[in-house]
Amino acid sequence: MLLGEGPLRFSALKRKIGGVSQRMLTLTLRGLERDGMVTRTVLPTNPPRVDYELTSLGYSLKEPVEALGMWAYSHMQAIDMARLAFDQRQSGEDHG
Repeated sequence: MLLGEGPLRFSALKRKIGGVSQRMLTLTLRGLERDGMVTRTVLPTNPPRVDYELTSLGYSLKEPVEALGMWAYSHMQAIDMARLAFDQRQSGEDHG
């Protein structure tokens, strides 16, 4: 969703996402690049600058991904309650 706003450097993506490891972000971006969703451009600066940008295929997913995000946000309370109930059941099974 962040790349839907335009190209971003790796460090800017990592900062905007927050809480993601460098390795996980690298693997995710590599997978998106492999799937044709993202392009990676290395600029010959010192140090090298790497920009990521959505391809036309990637942009075609923008609307469905935003819809999914809105659905998750509007159902956050129900999801949290389900997680809490699950965790409580798991905790009970661990002790019994």
